Amino acid sequence: MAETEDRDASGNRQLFAGLSDVSISGDIPVEGEITVPMASQSQEEDYSTLDEPVKETIMRDLKAVGKKFIHVMYPKKSTALLRDWDLWGPLVLCVSLALMLQGSSANSKDDGGPQFAEVFVVIWFGAVVITLNSKLLGGTISFFQSLCVLGYCILPLTVAMLVCRLVFLGGMNTVTFVIRLVVVSLMFAWSTFASTAFLADSQPPNRRALAVYPIFLFYFVISWMILTFSP
Repeated sequence: MAETEDRDASGNRQLFAGLSDVSISGDIPVEGEITVPMASQSQEEDYSTLDEPVKETIMRDLKAVGKKFIHVMYPKKSTALLRDWDLWGPLVLCVSLALMLQGSSANSKDDGGPQFAEVFVVIWFGAVVITLNSKLLGGTISFFQSLCVLGYCILPLTVAMLVCRLVFLGGMNTVTFVIRLVVVSLMFAWSTFASTAFLADSQPPNRRALAVYPIFLFYFVISWMILTFSP
């Protein structure tokens, strides 16, 4: 047993003695780095939005909202509203429509106009219900993307309400009612078409009708509020 241990120890000494003769040339770089190489970035990419003036930030956001309005007025298959979603435009449209639909007196029952809170709740509650319905049907669109599209597509109906307000300046008669009916009907069709152009592709093909029908009802209710409004 002692002789075996002596032979093992002698073999280990010879092995480590051979390793001690191995040297690494200083010209050979040691592989492996602890730093992660980063791609060179331009000065514009390094520029943070936290460093820019408030005026530039506001102007950039206004331009983004304006581009989304253009997409709604000229609806086509585009992912601009879905990719860069925001709720500033829908909020402005909702407030503007609610203000124009609000009755002239504090009690709207006296003049036929809904109150501000009623319009605000109808629009946002309806948009939330449609979004939840879309998600339950297996839609691939996110919650806030759907709210963004539905809110921005109120733009044609907001324009219709503005036109109706101007028509009321000429009095209330059969001619003005026909004008309001035509304008509201066209803008209702425009809002429905624009919203479905953005949202239809996010639904399974066999469930698109179930997703589009609530959108139709949503804009129909808003259109009916505009058409039946009397100052």
